[in-house]
Amino acid sequence: MPKEVYGRDFQFLEREQLLSFGEINRLVRIFRDHGIEKVRITGGEPLVRRKLERLIEMLAYHGDLDLTLTTNGSLLKQKAQDLKSAGLQRVTVSLDALDNATFMAMNDVDFPVEKVLEGIDEAARVGLAPVKINMVVKRGVNEQSVVAMARHFKGSGHILRFIEFMDVGHTNGWKMQHVVPSRELVAMIDREFAIESTDPNYVGEVAERWRYKDGSGEVGFISSVTQAFCKDCTRARLSAEGQLFTCLFATQGTDLRGLIRSDASDQEISEAISRVWRVRGDRYSEIRTEETAKQRKVEMSYIGG
Repeated sequence: MPKEVYGRDFQFLEREQLLSFGEINRLVRIFRDHGIEKVRITGGEPLVRRKLERLIEMLAYHGDLDLTLTTNGSLLKQKAQDLKSAGLQRVTVSLDALDNATFMAMNDVDFPVEKVLEGIDEAARVGLAPVKINMVVKRGVNEQSVVAMARHFKGSGHILRFIEFMDVGHTNGWKMQHVVPSRELVAMIDREFAIESTDPNYVGEVAERWRYKDGSGEVGFISSVTQAFCKDCTRARLSAEGQLFTCLFATQGTDLRGLIRSDASDQEISEAISRVWRVRGDRYSEIRTEETAKQRKVEMSYIGG
């Protein structure tokens, strides 16, 4: 979250405006009736939410739910064991470079790369594996770090994924010229370490999977800008205060918190979700232009990845 926007004097939501863990758990239960098989806890930074392990425990009671979490890694070393014990299955860690100067230029954070790497190691040690590492690539800032990142994680058992720089929200100054197309990244890595494409794990998987020909692991490429996958998207997003969004690039959501707190039944909430999902026609990545990119959209720190 950029400090020039969310500085010391920024007025954040009061806690009572946020969904309680019980309310989140209830919505997950209702979504399960619609076929949801995977829940990812994201942010902002989810590990700053107090007693998050309790929410993980509640969601883990859903049995065969695929339960994961995305984090910037700053608190992962301290939290990894508790998260695993609570029932979390895997983590994805955001890491855009291995040198601190580039890392901080990309993320505007005040903790070093070393802390993130220690968190990744601890997550793997306690069994939150395979750990996925997400690297957003922005031309002119960190594309020179791509091969170094691949070299560092090759053979580690972790899965490094390269993400094209996207126009999520309106505060990151996105321009098409900042995008390094995945095809360039594939060629860049292939020149150093021979890789070949492989099949997706499931229909609608957002990352294209590639593996090292020497058998030392795999990498992924998420190409929302140059290879839009809107037609295969199966993701719904729920904000911290109960807004339902059907697209990462949405401009508005649907209020579910109001339904919950108006004593609506599970059936009524379920029907509201159905009405939204049945008519969704999101194809932002397919129609993206420099002009549409200027639209005021929800921020990544609000809606999650």
